[in-house]
Amino acid sequence: MADRASTKASAERAYEGPPDYRLTGRHGVSPSVSHDEAERYNFLAQLNRHLSVHVMPGVAEAYEARVKPRFKKRHARLPEHRNEVRKGLVEDGMFQFWSALRRNTMEMRQQAGLSVVLRQLDQLQEKTRGWLDKAGEGALKLDPEQGVPDYLSAVDHHCMPGSYHTELVPEDVSGAANYDSGLFVTTGGALGRYSDGGGQALVQWLRRSYPEFSPRRILDLGCGLGHNVIPIAQAFPEARIVAVDTGVPMLRYGAARAASMGVTNISFVQVNAEDLGRFPDHSFDWIQTTMFLHETSYKGMAKIMAETRRLLAPGGLVLHVEQPQYGEDMPVFEQAMRDWDAFYNNEPFWTKLHEIDLDAAMVKAGFSPAEIIHDQVTAVVDRELFPDAADDDAEDFGRKPSWHLIGAKVA
Repeated sequence: MADRASTKASAERAYEGPPDYRLTGRHGVSPSVSHDEAERYNFLAQLNRHLSVHVMPGVAEAYEARVKPRFKKRHARLPEHRNEVRKGLVEDGMFQFWSALRRNTMEMRQQAGLSVVLRQLDQLQEKTRGWLDKAGEGALKLDPEQGVPDYLSAVDHHCMPGSYHTELVPEDVSGAANYDSGLFVTTGGALGRYSDGGGQALVQWLRRSYPEFSPRRILDLGCGLGHNVIPIAQAFPEARIVAVDTGVPMLRYGAARAASMGVTNISFVQVNAEDLGRFPDHSFDWIQTTMFLHETSYKGMAKIMAETRRLLAPGGLVLHVEQPQYGEDMPVFEQAMRDWDAFYNNEPFWTKLHEIDLDAAMVKAGFSPAEIIHDQVTAVVDRELFPDAADDDAEDFGRKPSWHLIGAKVA
């Protein structure tokens, strides 16, 4: 019996997969999850992990063994651009197998989340209303006249039915609750108990890089349901924070979620980040986005960057967190694999964003080259319960929570 127990303990210590879904954090508007629903989430998280650790390496082997030689035979040279790599990969059975499974996990994750949420939507709406009443009028500011940009309304981003903005019923929160409860699946818990590892990473980076910086007015653009802005609000409780988005279900659910977690210094506001004219010049000390720019468009991003420069106060800081750019130092195979989201995960601006010169875009928006900042951040999570992305050597080209940071610190 002792040997059996020792063997079991050793196996548990050696296990490197995602944590159990039941370890995710709960708050006042969290959907309830049955045993079978939790196990469905666990299965999908495990499948995602298996695809990145055990199946994706086979795609790299197929590229070296078949795709590159086939391309060289046809063109008398090796692939020189990610699009050439991608066109070669889509002919190969190994890539087809991996890609189909990966797309399937996204679709199954969305359907699993909706099955959890829709059966209890009335209760979720009631809980949301209750927390919004407690939060008070300033916590949520909706504008019925505010439209949704075409680049958001035209696409079901990452296979999420209705994307971020669709309201199935009055006072709907179904899409936001689905996103909140199922984000564990695609990240495998690598964003932490409350999927806020990105926001925590930003706070950690700021305190390390600018220890004297103490922002009192903070603007979060494309906040969604507030995963990443809540750690900022908790780190700077004296600051007033405005979190903006055009997705009403996200804002509604996010404001209630924040209130239920005891966070009272955020106003969730419905407004297009391209046009922030309601806010006066130089009205924020810190403006930031986290994995938002790739959801916009080329023209939209230019307007957003120009608005951040207009709104930034003297001595202020703007930060954008995104996946790394496609540069000469990134192999064309990796670029092609990272491009998967653009072609198969309903992220149409993904490929364009990651190839353009963001420094030039910042300068065009009004920042000087000397002000521009580049760095890296990695999700900060509870190491006792969740795998720390910094310790995870597996690379899945787009899911790993290790990001590039670009921004500017103005005089």
